[in-house]
Amino acid sequence: MFPTFTGTSRRPRNVNLSGQRNTNPWASSNWSPSASGASKTVAQAQAERERRRKERDELNAAKRLQRVWRGYRERQSFKKVCREEYDALYSQPIDGHSPSRVISALRLLLVLFDPSQADDQRRLDLFIEDLGRLGSTPSNFDLFSPNSWDRLARLIVGALERRPASSSQALLSILVDVVKRRPVSVTPVLNRYYKLLSKYYEQTGHENVSAEEQDILTKAATAPLISPPNQEMSSLRAYKAFAFSFLTSSKLLSLERNPTQIAGSVNLQSLSQSVIDAYSGREHSSTLSKNGSLSLLAHFIALNKAAPTPQGTKYLEALYLQLSILVDDIRIRYDRHGMLGEVNKNDEDASEEGDANTDDSVPLSPWVLSQLDFLVDEDGISELLSRFTSTAHSSNRLSEDASLLAGYTLVLLRCFPSHNDDIKMRLFQGDITTVDSAGSTSMPSVKYFWKAASNTSIFKSITQSRTQQQPPSVVTLLQPDPVRDREWRTLLLFLELYNFLLRITDDEDFLPAEVQVLSEQSPTTVRIRSSGLSLAELKQLISFLKSLSFPLYYNLPDIMPSASKPTRLNSLMGISSGKSSTQEEDAKAAQSSFAGIIGMDVLGLRSASTTTMRSLYERDSRRRFLPTDFWLMTSKFDMDGFISAVVLEEQQKEQMAEDGDASDDSDGDELDTFHTFTGQRLSRAAQIERRRRVRRVQREQLLAQVGPKLEILRNMPFVIPFEVRVQIFRQFVYLDKTKRRGGHVDPDRWRLSVLSGEGSFNGPTARARDILHRHTARIKRGQVFDDAYEQFYPLGDGLKEPIQITFVDQFDQPEAGIDGGGVTKEFLISVTDEAFKPGSEGHNLFTTNSQNLLYPNPTAFDDLAETLRYCKVAENDDRWRESMADLAKRYEFLGRVVGKCMYESILIDKAFAGFFLLKWSASGQGSLNDYRANLNDLRDLDPELYQGLINLKNYAGEVIDLSLDFTITDEVRGPNGEVRTITRPLCKNGEEIPVTNTNRPLYISYVTKYRLVAQPYRQTRAFLKGLGSIINPAWLSMFNQSELQRLVGGDSSEIDVEDLRRNTQYSGLYAVGDDGIEHPTVQMFWQVMREFKDSERRQVLKYVTSTPRAPLLGFSQLSPHFSIRDGGTDEERLPSTSTCVNLLKLPRYSSKETLKSKLLYAIQSGAGFDLS
Repeated sequence: MFPTFTGTSRRPRNVNLSGQRNTNPWASSNWSPSASGASKTVAQAQAERERRRKERDELNAAKRLQRVWRGYRERQSFKKVCREEYDALYSQPIDGHSPSRVISALRLLLVLFDPSQADDQRRLDLFIEDLGRLGSTPSNFDLFSPNSWDRLARLIVGALERRPASSSQALLSILVDVVKRRPVSVTPVLNRYYKLLSKYYEQTGHENVSAEEQDILTKAATAPLISPPNQEMSSLRAYKAFAFSFLTSSKLLSLERNPTQIAGSVNLQSLSQSVIDAYSGREHSSTLSKNGSLSLLAHFIALNKAAPTPQGTKYLEALYLQLSILVDDIRIRYDRHGMLGEVNKNDEDASEEGDANTDDSVPLSPWVLSQLDFLVDEDGISELLSRFTSTAHSSNRLSEDASLLAGYTLVLLRCFPSHNDDIKMRLFQGDITTVDSAGSTSMPSVKYFWKAASNTSIFKSITQSRTQQQPPSVVTLLQPDPVRDREWRTLLLFLELYNFLLRITDDEDFLPAEVQVLSEQSPTTVRIRSSGLSLAELKQLISFLKSLSFPLYYNLPDIMPSASKPTRLNSLMGISSGKSSTQEEDAKAAQSSFAGIIGMDVLGLRSASTTTMRSLYERDSRRRFLPTDFWLMTSKFDMDGFISAVVLEEQQKEQMAEDGDASDDSDGDELDTFHTFTGQRLSRAAQIERRRRVRRVQREQLLAQVGPKLEILRNMPFVIPFEVRVQIFRQFVYLDKTKRRGGHVDPDRWRLSVLSGEGSFNGPTARARDILHRHTARIKRGQVFDDAYEQFYPLGDGLKEPIQITFVDQFDQPEAGIDGGGVTKEFLISVTDEAFKPGSEGHNLFTTNSQNLLYPNPTAFDDLAETLRYCKVAENDDRWRESMADLAKRYEFLGRVVGKCMYESILIDKAFAGFFLLKWSASGQGSLNDYRANLNDLRDLDPELYQGLINLKNYAGEVIDLSLDFTITDEVRGPNGEVRTITRPLCKNGEEIPVTNTNRPLYISYVTKYRLVAQPYRQTRAFLKGLGSIINPAWLSMFNQSELQRLVGGDSSEIDVEDLRRNTQYSGLYAVGDDGIEHPTVQMFWQVMREFKDSERRQVLKYVTSTPRAPLLGFSQLSPHFSIRDGGTDEERLPSTSTCVNLLKLPRYSSKETLKSKLLYAIQSGAGFDLS
């Protein structure tokens, strides 16, 4: 057969030019390396070429070595000759006033000197002695050329680096003289020069140096800073070296003791400018440790504090930059010193390997702390405001000046969170001077920032957007821009200050009547009233806040686009320890900035805006000053489908949460190595702080992406009508019931599903019986709360499921009746009646004010502790911990019971204090800490204390004469009824701080915060924990304090008899027949109800349903429905009720007068309860 397709058997010629041999001519070519043929020749040529190159390199290297060695040998030989000449020169006597030897010696010295050689150091001393004999007159400086003097100065710097401070005074004196006359002489070695000086300052700081030596050191530090004409750049270079090579030392003790010496010779404007340039250009800061940065900051503050004249805005700008970079470290390390008992709280975090964390573990020195304290104390803030003068010739200039002060103050608030109130109070009390064409005027700081904020283009754009065809997008206004950043800073600080003002302003001073005479008021009252806004300004501010906050919730994915990136849900929702993103993304997020403030983000702006808006809304809810519909923003939504859309978002949110892996989300995970923008590695504590910030941002982004309407309802509920929110709340509860009960909302159907779902062919299993058994209780009247607590506390959130109650008498015999839902209602109402009973008659868990409004007993834990001490129980004893835990559990259980009533739409006749209800709402916005104590809330807690604080605020005399200090007294009751007084400080060293006219607003704020937040904190936290286990806290945040009261206890408006009649059911003889006509007795009953006053109608309603208020959405929501049944023919008998099923048993009276008199007698005398 032919081997090819050509038809010939002749093998074609195969020419292989590669030098490889292939035994198979039909195989594919193989180009693997071979040691034969042409490839071998090529390889050998390459090897030969490489060998020759190496030989050339070795020869060139040998030549270079020889050349270097010859040069070195020649130089050493020449130096040796010079040393011999130098020694010979000084071996001959010479006239001490002749400059000839000095001139010859300097020429030789500049050549021969080696600072590491002791003999050369001795030769230098001989030269300095000669030079010293000649004196330091200006004519003697003509002996040498300027270049020679410069070289001599640098030579002396090198020599001093090898010497201790004790043997260097003469040398340093000559150096100072040279540098004073020629500051540029040390320009090439400025950093070495100032590091040398810092070493000398450290060495002499612990010694008793003479005034002359101290003067030399001072002159040495300031000599290079003298600015020759037309050499500003050289001067700035000197100031940079002064700042980053000298002031960064932590042991400049003589400077710390007396900064005035240097401050008087330093141009602090140039120093500020050098710091600004260095940090803005990220020079030096990448290699500067955190301790070095803190030392620079402390010395910078000290020098400016010692300056005789104000330094202007450059000082503020430089201070702002330094604080911005150090904000996390200052906050963490400063708080360790400032918080009592927490100095060593985070010591374990400081033990991480590596040098990067040593800065964080070293405590701040007392001197650094004192300088930082100056920034936040009264003198520091007063000096800041006295130095700051706004040259407000135009609105633009006003905005620029306000922005600079605002940026600095905002960073100050972030650095010192424990001093926030102090900073705001002192800034609030200050006046800011403005200079314009009409002259200089002073105005309160709050008013100044309101004027600046309301004049910004951002404020005008947002408030005027309603009248524009194409309103500017908030997304656009939030984009980085230098001009807008300044405006945002001004707006942020105004909101912070106005929030503080709202907290210390009572309702009388919020919008005072014009007829009141201000001259009769105290300076504090005058300050508060002069800082407040008029009604027109309030409307303008609230419109701005609504228009700003709404898109920050509803359009957050557009504002922070990173939310749209797909990420693992478990990390975003904060329920898993998995990595949320790459290390680079985390670091980038952690370093986010807003308005030019490092670490600030849009969420911070949103929080400040929402807090101010909610504070104004709560005040308007308490004492209305705005039209009813002013807060609504229904035009933003399609209200026809709003409820269904919100319910869908809630379902999606729950589904996404279920999809996440439920695992631990602690901060002990492996931490990424975050760096600041200056390149410094963050400490562990700062990493944890920034990790939390990243997770918070990611969580808020996801919530806004999944449920924008839910976010509006949670944070801005007042923009939606109350009735709509109630319907949404009921829908949420119904959905939760459906989900938890497997679709069986009816209690009996749920019990049947448990039995059938957990059962088998042989009947219910032990697990099914156990589930139903845990939801069943035997309750003895008279100890309802205790029995309920013992049997139902272990259920936890399982209390949401239907429970079955059997009441038993004193002999433990069950009462007649079947719990079809009515007994459960009677049980829950009985539990609340018993638990909320104040004083010795109840459980001492709650107490009431003069208006019978309930709130947690603030001394409950103190009273228990006093009892335990009386019983000789130590605080470290297990019985102590168990008793305290049991009391907290009782509060938690009571919260669950209230939540169960709301969950089952059972109204309870209990009225809670407004400040306590505000904490319910705040728990849904984040935590109990989100509740802001307000002076007006104190009125509900303690009217006498409230009036006393108002009198103190209005006191026109000297408050210090009242002998008050920053402490507060609590009265604690022991087991025998004796009362003991405990004095507690309101702040650190409070017993040493007298209350004065100046700090009186802060004292009022501290007292208010203690009474409303700190003292009842454990009780409130436990109660809200229980309430939140039944009712989602986010649902509670949809309502204000008065709305929550209506949700719990019903509508306080006038009883609608016709609505009640439409939703009443009849049974027995009173059942309506086919003709649709009511029984005559029933018709008389409704005639009597119409004739009753509203108070009497409420008595009837409470007699039948146990609560005098109607359900929020009308009597159609009453469960069970209002019912009337035939009560017999005996007209002497009074009407009776079964409140557990809302049933009125009405005898068949023959006349309306008889029915009315019997009904009135029954409701006013509290006729007996009859269980059907």
